[in-house]
Amino acid sequence: MAATGFTTPSVLRKALHSFLPLRLTHINNTLFYYKNLRSFPLSTHLNSSASGMCHLAQAMKGDANSLLKGVADRSTIEAVKHILEMAKRASARREVLHTDFLTPPVLKESMIVLEKLADMKAVAQGGYPQAERCRLSVGHSEVLTTAPDIVAALRITGNFGFQSCSHGDFLGAILGTGIAREKLGDIILQGEKGAQVLIVPELVDFLVSSLEKVGNVSVSCTKMPLLALEYEEPRTTTFKTIELSLRVDALASAGFKLSRSKLVDLISNGDVRVNWTTVTKNGTTLKTGDVVSVSGKGRLKIGEINSTKKGKYAVELIRFL
Repeated sequence: MAATGFTTPSVLRKALHSFLPLRLTHINNTLFYYKNLRSFPLSTHLNSSASGMCHLAQAMKGDANSLLKGVADRSTIEAVKHILEMAKRASARREVLHTDFLTPPVLKESMIVLEKLADMKAVAQGGYPQAERCRLSVGHSEVLTTAPDIVAALRITGNFGFQSCSHGDFLGAILGTGIAREKLGDIILQGEKGAQVLIVPELVDFLVSSLEKVGNVSVSCTKMPLLALEYEEPRTTTFKTIELSLRVDALASAGFKLSRSKLVDLISNGDVRVNWTTVTKNGTTLKTGDVVSVSGKGRLKIGEINSTKKGKYAVELIRFL
């Protein structure tokens, strides 16, 4: 069901306005969804609390090009530039502005760049301590003094005991209502109990009214407090592999127990991502800390890498279960 299911004009306007991808919303609310901070260090100036808040220290000013030196991915560069302009505008106007949910690489690079701006403060939030996709609030340090409330949670329930649904099933059903991906945070699967979803607050009423099915399961969607979220530390298994190279096709095939040719096919189909960015080249080189995800297979993190006496690589692979 699309947005036409609404009968209240004000709710419809909010919902339709929120469908615009990568729109920078201006709401006096906060954010941070914190799972991705476990995947990479942000800065020695970065401190996190139990609520998942992160603050950036003040630093010197700089232009966009110099601030973004070292960022390789083009899409990440463009996204960070957009956030940088928003931050400068927020600081100049003495106001607080908020992004939609960001991928971990964009959040990481944004935090590093914003750290170099004088009188600038940033707060990131995804709704719970293990969150991966997060929203970022930025503003002048004298204005951004409290954590804005810009992340909401929903519980999706149904008879999932007879038909289990995957993360992709829930995501596809939600996007099928017309909501843009950037408006959604993490989806926390709960087996037979369904799932919990993080979302921008302005779309809560819309999703509650619009979401009717996930797969073939009829569902109900209700708002829930962030403090009531149920989540666990991710389960992992660690093992080592000896490879001739650090290419993504070599390490991913070993990590996901797939043939090299099958992995190459997945790359060709756009089903393989490194640090949340789709890879198109089999020879993409990986390094410690990189996260590889394969559609339908899960995720893998590259651990410690050592050279062997025979000139090969002993690589620690951390598979998320």
